[in-house]
Amino acid sequence: MVVKRESPFSQAVLLEKAQKRFEQSSELLPSLFSDPVVYELEKEKIFGKTWVFLAHETEIPSPGDYVVRYICEDPFIVVRTEDGDVRVLYNMCRHRGMQVCRAEAGNAAFFRCPYHGWTYKNTGELIGVPFQKEAYGDDGLAKEEWPLVPAPRVESIYGMIFGNLDPNAEPLEQWLGDAKFYLDFYFKKSSQGMEVFGAPQRWIFPANWKLGADNFIGDAYHTAFTHRSTVETGILGVPDADFHKDAPQVIAGPWGGGFVPNLPYQALYPEALYRSMRQHLTEAHHAIMDRLLWQSHSTLFPNLSFLNAPGVPEEGKVAPYLTVRVWRPLGPDRMEIWSWLFVEKDAPEEFKELSYRSYVLTFGTSGTLEQDDAENWSSITKVSKGMLARSIPLNYSMGLNHLKPLTDWPGPGTAYPID
Repeated sequence: MVVKRESPFSQAVLLEKAQKRFEQSSELLPSLFSDPVVYELEKEKIFGKTWVFLAHETEIPSPGDYVVRYICEDPFIVVRTEDGDVRVLYNMCRHRGMQVCRAEAGNAAFFRCPYHGWTYKNTGELIGVPFQKEAYGDDGLAKEEWPLVPAPRVESIYGMIFGNLDPNAEPLEQWLGDAKFYLDFYFKKSSQGMEVFGAPQRWIFPANWKLGADNFIGDAYHTAFTHRSTVETGILGVPDADFHKDAPQVIAGPWGGGFVPNLPYQALYPEALYRSMRQHLTEAHHAIMDRLLWQSHSTLFPNLSFLNAPGVPEEGKVAPYLTVRVWRPLGPDRMEIWSWLFVEKDAPEEFKELSYRSYVLTFGTSGTLEQDDAENWSSITKVSKGMLARSIPLNYSMGLNHLKPLTDWPGPGTAYPID
C-alpha cells in the first residue's frame, strides 16, 4: 500500500503553521501576501460577506448617470435611474454573460449587450431581445424573468454607496458601530456634506491588496523613514518626520486609524468651514480636536482607506486634503488602486483647488508619497513568492505586549499611545 504524505509545503500545512505562529508569537509568514489559496479564501470569506465601498452619490448626480465599480472581481453598474433612485446592477447579460456596459462612466437610459443586443433599462428590466419570436417562439421567453441582477445588499451613508454580496449581511450602520464616530470626522465637517472632486485616479500595481490596507490602518511608523524626504523638502505639511511618536492609534469595530499632532483645525480650514465643524461634530469630537490631534490615516475593513492630511500646494500655503482609496484585489500579487479626492461642497472654490493641488503632489498616480509606498509594497510582494518566505517569519508584535490603552480618550473604541 502506498501511503500519501502531505508535503511540508502544502497549502493546508502552510495556513495552519501561519495561524499558530501568529497566535503564539505575533509572527506572520510573508508567503500569505502572494499565496493563491489564501487569495481564493479571501474572495469567499471576506469579499463575499463584507460591506464594500462602490461609489459616492456625487459621482452620479443626474438621472442616467452611471459608473462601473467592483467588489473584488465582480463588476457592478452603479446608476441613478430616471426617478432619482440609485441601483447597483451586476454587469452581466443574462443571455451569454457578456458585460452589458463597457464604458467605465457615462449617462444612459438603457444598456445594450454588444454580443447579441439584449437591451436593459437602467433600472435593470430586460426590454429588448432581437429576433425574439424567431429565436424563442411566441411564448418561449418571459423577459420579466431575465433582468439584470441587483447586488444582494446596497446601503448608503454620507452619500457613500456600499454593496454586499451576502443577502443576510447585517445593516451597514449596525456593522459600522463605533466606526461611525470616526468617519464623522471625515464626512460631517460641512453642513452640505462632501463631494468627489474630479474623476478617481486608478492604476494597476504588482502588490498584494492587504499591504495598502495595513499601511493605512496604523503604520505612521514608516513616515519617519519612507517619507522623510517629503517632510524635509516641505511637500508634506507636518512639523517633523518623527511625528508618529505622539500619534495615538484607535481601533473601533471594523475601523482602525491614527491621529497625528498638527496645526489647529482653524489654521488649516477657512473660518466658515471651521465653524461648521464645531457645529456638526459632537463634544467628544471637539475634545480630540482641541488636543490638536488630526485624524489622519485609517482603514475600514476590508479595503477602504482614508487619509486626511495637510499638503503644501505652493510656497507659503498649507491646504488639507482628504483622499479615499480602495485596494481592489486582482489576484494574490496584483491590485487595482482607486483614489478619490473629497472636498466640502460648500468650501470656497479657491480652497478646493488648493486641496486638489495638495493631493496630486502627494498621492495619486504621480504623488511623491504614493511612489514611496508603492516601492515598499511591490518589493514585499516580490520577496513573499520565494521558497523561504513560507518559513521565515515577520515580526508583527510591535506594541502588543507593552502598550496599555489610554484611559482618558474622548471617543469610542480603544486608543493606544505610541511611545
